[in-house]
Amino acid sequence: MNKEKSNYQILLLPGDGIGVEVLPQAVRIIRAATEFYDLDIEYSEALVGGCAIDEYGEPLPTATLELAKVADAVLLGAVGGPQWESLPMQQRPERGLLGLRSGLSLFANLRPAMTFPALARSSSLKLDLVSGLDLLIIRELTGGIYFGQPRGVKVNQGVREGINTYVYNEHEISRIARVAFDMARKRRGRLCSVDKANVLEVTQLWRDVVTETHAEYPDVELEHMYVDNAGMQLVRSPKQFDVIVTGNMFGDILSDVAAMLTGSLGMLPSASLDANNKGMYEPVHGSAPDIAGKNLANPLATILSAAMMFRYSLEQPAAADLIEQAVQATLDDGLRTADIYTPGTTKVNTLTMADNVLKNMSNIFQSGLR
Repeated sequence: MNKEKSNYQILLLPGDGIGVEVLPQAVRIIRAATEFYDLDIEYSEALVGGCAIDEYGEPLPTATLELAKVADAVLLGAVGGPQWESLPMQQRPERGLLGLRSGLSLFANLRPAMTFPALARSSSLKLDLVSGLDLLIIRELTGGIYFGQPRGVKVNQGVREGINTYVYNEHEISRIARVAFDMARKRRGRLCSVDKANVLEVTQLWRDVVTETHAEYPDVELEHMYVDNAGMQLVRSPKQFDVIVTGNMFGDILSDVAAMLTGSLGMLPSASLDANNKGMYEPVHGSAPDIAGKNLANPLATILSAAMMFRYSLEQPAAADLIEQAVQATLDDGLRTADIYTPGTTKVNTLTMADNVLKNMSNIFQSGLR
């Protein structure tokens, strides 16, 4: 995208559960940032997930996908809930999410796992293991076993069989590898590629292609690791990692493991990008139906997802920095939603947390520390 551009179109997809509560708070943050940096953003809104099923009978209406295709970025709240779990697989809310990823060619999923200093003691791991943690998991998002064909359940001689196909071609692998090497080059210069090459032929190809691509990035240190060992190392010594790149299924699992190192899924943002850095941004957490509608949800993951949107798709790093600094300042002030609350801090609701992020944004901007 043109770095001189200042007018953008953003599609808002609140989705289900707490998505309809946290996404508006992120929009408040976005609006403040646009005022500070004199940006022009136009918003549209559509349905996806369970709410789309209720309204249109399908998780991803054609109109929603078409709006997503013309937007500069998509901001998503959450999808899913128990009331839709009995539907056939292809009709469930999560299929709307997968449809957006494939329909927009969002092949690179970026999931940072950072421990804010004020939250280091909230992790289930010892303080010395997570203090200063800053790693990035890059997950291939449009291939692998989640999309491979054939798939389904069939009956063979009276016995039901479930079939999923795990497939990657070398172009898909080299494409995501280059994203990972580029990110590692901008960080601390270390990349760990995760596979199961001792068992699965498709991941042996993964290892081969990542190794071949490494020749283009001699300044980046490359390590290969089996996925079972990677899971163990994430809870044994997580700070050994800088950037991790892996396939769709392994990335799905490992990124949730990494998220819990930080203390709460409610703190983790994500970005899903295409080849031109157009992206969909969403919190890692789910729709949390048990607290939906109660003004209890943590909005910070969605707010931090908005910061990633400014950084990658809108190419406005100053706005991204400002939002991230404001979140850190709010946590330093001792404010906590219930999911990250500890004795000695102040428990607040969704709205109050966002109010204080806005206040800190203004204070930081006015002070010139941006």
